[in-house]
Amino acid sequence: MFTVHDLCTILLATRDGGLGVYNQTSLDVGVAWEDGHFSLGPSIGLYDMPSCGVALCGRVAGVAIGGHAQVNSYFAGPLGWSTSAHVQWLGGDSPVLPGHAAFVVVAGPVLRWIIE
Repeated sequence: MFTVHDLCTILLATRDGGLGVYNQTSLDVGVAWEDGHFSLGPSIGLYDMPSCGVALCGRVAGVAIGGHAQVNSYFAGPLGWSTSAHVQWLGGDSPVLPGHAAFVVVAGPVLRWIIE
């Protein structure tokens, strides 16, 4: 199976940094079975968020490449559970960015739509 995933995360304000936005889109290849599926593929992320390093805080913004994996399991008809993991490599040097990678893991209920 081929899938396209888009995850938009709104990051709440921390201190005086204001709101942040992280949007990640991936194009995955996977395998499906009757009660679920697993997919894996490359991704691209756009971000604009507050960040703090050891010495100072500020905003970081940019584009990042990475990878995505997701597994969905359906246990009550169209209702199920989804777990998704992302890693993005953030380029460039920033005095406020503590590292060059962002990791996001999201888990929660999922509802399956079938279009025939």
